[in-house]
Amino acid sequence: MTAIQRATAAAGVVGAVATVGVSMALGRGPAGALGLAGWAVGAAAMAGLMGAALLAKARHRSIAVQLVVVSLTTVGAVAAGTLVAARGMYFAAHDLPTLAVVILAGGTVGVVVALLLGEQVARGSRSLLDVVRRIGEPTGEGDGDGDGDGQPGGRPAPHQPAGGELASLAAELAEMSARLEEARAAERALESSRRELVAWVSHDLRTPLAAIRAITEALEDGVVDQPSTVARYHRTLRQEADRLAELVDDLFELSRIQAGALRLQLERSSLTDLVSDALSAAGPVASAKGVHLEGRLTDEPPPLLLSAPEVSRVLRNLLENAIRHTPSDGTVWVEAGVEQGSAYVSVADGCGGIEPAHLPRVFDLAFRGEDARTPADGRGGGSGGGLGLAIAKGLVDAHRGQIVVANEGPGCRFTVRLPMAPRA
Repeated sequence: MTAIQRATAAAGVVGAVATVGVSMALGRGPAGALGLAGWAVGAAAMAGLMGAALLAKARHRSIAVQLVVVSLTTVGAVAAGTLVAARGMYFAAHDLPTLAVVILAGGTVGVVVALLLGEQVARGSRSLLDVVRRIGEPTGEGDGDGDGDGQPGGRPAPHQPAGGELASLAAELAEMSARLEEARAAERALESSRRELVAWVSHDLRTPLAAIRAITEALEDGVVDQPSTVARYHRTLRQEADRLAELVDDLFELSRIQAGALRLQLERSSLTDLVSDALSAAGPVASAKGVHLEGRLTDEPPPLLLSAPEVSRVLRNLLENAIRHTPSDGTVWVEAGVEQGSAYVSVADGCGGIEPAHLPRVFDLAFRGEDARTPADGRGGGSGGGLGLAIAKGLVDAHRGQIVVANEGPGCRFTVRLPMAPRA
């Protein structure tokens, strides 16, 4: 039994007891009280049945109309019960019109009050309907500051519905609408990132493929026949094939990270050894470009619980990115140590810096910020890393670490912080 049903049953019992009690207090016996109540209940029941029929016909109308029907039914039931009971009490004929006038006056006031209250509830229901209609409607991209009325996207704040239930439902719907808008914004950002990635990958696939096609056509047509030139063409083919393989590997690694399929094999490893190995591997690349590599160890970190291949890849990506965007005769600084209870590695380059507005996007998928740099050598550059920095962030996040970037000196400093391994 619902709360309304329990309240209805309780009201019926209390009303019956009160009717008999008052009747007996006024000198009428139980039989007279029950008879008088029977006349009133019968007439009121007839009015109630008529009201129920009207309410059934108005079930598709507004709440205000239904409230008016309920109020009219209540007033009609009271009036019918009173008139029939008065007639059963053998009132004088000239008293019945007077009683009818009193009942009509009271009923009119009741109807007017019902109409006013119904309008108030109707305003609340219209406000609730407005909130429902807003769900799924875009608020407008790039207009998140609103227009001063407390609503994003210049949307006016809806009227607060009257009544606790309607107000709570409106608040829930408004919160749902806000969550949907956040989801739409995230979906738009993801779609934009996906388009950038497709364009970036298409461009970087075309470049080595075009070189491979041109070289193979030249070899097939016999355009080159000198052994040294043929050997050079073969080296170029291998290099372009390696570029394609690296790009495919990056895409595969990124797909594993984004799909949550990355499984780390954690073991205690020396971060210092990993940094030293990464510097040794990057040395030939830096020398070929004329970039100096410098390393410094501030404090010896203890062995960390990490996946050595993944952390090595993070360091390799950061070093390759720094070397690529540092001009010739520039310097890339690598520093490792312990700071604030965590081990860290920082890589500082000479890219010329990143526009502050672009710093939050450096680790975004396929972000390239060449147009957002002030290159140190005036030739273009910067630290937009395409897939490399996005992969580095994903691998660091998988270790529950943190990677940040900041402008410093002639370029940028990327800092990786990894949690210290608990003592055995």
